[in-house]
Amino acid sequence: HVDGAFLTTRACLPHMYSSGRGGSVIYMGSVHSKEASLLKGPYVTAKHGLVGLAKVVAKEGAKHGVRSNVICPGFVRTPLVEKQVPEQAKTLGISEQEVIKNIMLKETVDGEFTTVDDVAEVALFFASFPSNALTGQSLVVSHGWFMQ
Repeated sequence: HVDGAFLTTRACLPHMYSSGRGGSVIYMGSVHSKEASLLKGPYVTAKHGLVGLAKVVAKEGAKHGVRSNVICPGFVRTPLVEKQVPEQAKTLGISEQEVIKNIMLKETVDGEFTTVDDVAEVALFFASFPSNALTGQSLVVSHGWFMQ
């Protein structure tokens, strides 16, 4: 998760700098960029690393008009999440529905998954922001699961 982001950033920044147009680097974090969870040590570590990377890129890129931010969605019903449901059910000895209701969505304000559209709206917001006033930040979009 963090290796690919770092390598892609390293390849893209020189072009962004030399273009003179600046731009926006948007990383896909997770609620786990802010919060730890059981059974997710390597994932949580990598997602926390993205926040640090975004801050460094924000500081280094500012003089070139390059902004850097992280989107931190809650659980989105992706193939990865679909795979985790039965794995967690087996590990915890509970049903798959209980994993969804009592583990994944328990702390949300409405019991809902974050949607791809929710994430896309945040990406558009970050990409269209016209100045360095919003850089080096991470925005959690999680139906209130994690509140800063």
